[in-house]
Amino acid sequence: MNWGQLLFSFDGRVGRGVYWGFTVAVLVLFGLLAGVMFMTTDMSNPQAGSGLGGILMGLAGLAVIWPALAIQAKRWHDVDKSAWWILIGLVPAVGGLIALVFNGFLPGTPGPNRFGNAS
Repeated sequence: MNWGQLLFSFDGRVGRGVYWGFTVAVLVLFGLLAGVMFMTTDMSNPQAGSGLGGILMGLAGLAVIWPALAIQAKRWHDVDKSAWWILIGLVPAVGGLIALVFNGFLPGTPGPNRFGNAS
């Protein structure tokens, strides 16, 4: 699977390693951007905006939405569930926990399933 298919296609399957690699990369990116935002914000002026870091944070958030959904869809496919299960994350309190358990900790279906071969 090439990078374009991995990050922009909703077809296929990915394992836990790819899911965690993407998740950690996004967390590091946003951690760095939060540091830039903190360093470029004028703390003495409460009316000031969040500076360059805030703009970069917003742009990065927009840029990461589609790849994050694509990776999650493939991960749900790996556990033999429809990509519509992404919506479980919208359930307050327990939705995110259910998604984390299924995507981050449960192994995928061994061998082929209705979404393709294991990666």
